[in-house]
Amino acid sequence: MASKKVVVLPGDDAAPESMAATMDVLRALKLDIEYIEFPTGEHWIRKETEAKAREAIDHSDSTLFGSTSGKTTSITYLRWGKQTFANVRPCRYLKGFRSPLKNPDGIDYVIVRENLEDAYLGLEGPLEQLKPVQPFSRILRAPIDTSAPGRYSIKVITEKNTRQVAKFACELAMKRKHAGGKGKVTCTSKYNMLREADEYFRGICEEVAKGYPELRYENFIVDDFARRIVQSPHDLDVVVMPNLYGDILSDAAAGTIGGLGVAPSGCYGANYAYFESVHGTAPDIMGQHIINPTATMLSAALMLEYLGFADASKRFDNAVKKVYAEGKALTPDQGGNSKTEDFARAVIANL
Repeated sequence: MASKKVVVLPGDDAAPESMAATMDVLRALKLDIEYIEFPTGEHWIRKETEAKAREAIDHSDSTLFGSTSGKTTSITYLRWGKQTFANVRPCRYLKGFRSPLKNPDGIDYVIVRENLEDAYLGLEGPLEQLKPVQPFSRILRAPIDTSAPGRYSIKVITEKNTRQVAKFACELAMKRKHAGGKGKVTCTSKYNMLREADEYFRGICEEVAKGYPELRYENFIVDDFARRIVQSPHDLDVVVMPNLYGDILSDAAAGTIGGLGVAPSGCYGANYAYFESVHGTAPDIMGQHIINPTATMLSAALMLEYLGFADASKRFDNAVKKVYAEGKALTPDQGGNSKTEDFARAVIANL
């Protein structure tokens, strides 16, 4: 029996093309891993396949997930079912990435996004539903008129989830410091305006950071931080933030280094982690075999590190770096004219 089991969910639209290229590289590494592969979203029999996928996930060590437009399910189970509370989104420039910045060399930081709560719990509805609680606006110093047509959305910030993601960010910053990194944690939220929820998040992060005297700690209001990822990204190391801001700003961060096609991610819990590219399913280029597999490949490299295959992870990562440094097998989004499969072959040649 293989020492590790990995569930592979290729995803929808063009995502399976990226996953197939990534799997070619993983197989070329010849690791002691059993891959439990599921069909693409177009071939899912919803309830039957969902049940099989959940069972496979429960008996696996990790999952490599392609992007979904709704056909491939299980993403909700991977996040809330497996309690993967920390969404780690590296923002690292590699020579050859098509960055719009004048001086992107040296950009290397990580956004740690709280992954379970905030505005993503679906606490929304008609404004009239709030009538029994008679909501009072601190800003307006008056009750809200719940009889008017409208909608509401509630964000939730809890001590438990904030504390565990803050600790995760600090531990990651320590790991990066020991590897020669800056040893800094930055917290960002809208704490000046949302003085209950976002200030609560900021306060807990600051408290947790005090337990790591080897680290430097700072915090910025989220709109100021948005400026910093463009103007001074080289100053950043590990950044922790609530769910919604993390979702938005990590995409903006990816744009500064070369786009979503080069942006990997991993979602970590106490006992499980899954890995996926940040980009969507790219239905507009489905079947053209020009989707950039870099994000999926770098996500797979993160997965290998998580599974204990550190050397293989470095080999994979370094091979991708070499392909970009050579610049001969890049996909159209990075200024090349190569196919997805051409990129994969180039990576394998550089292993």
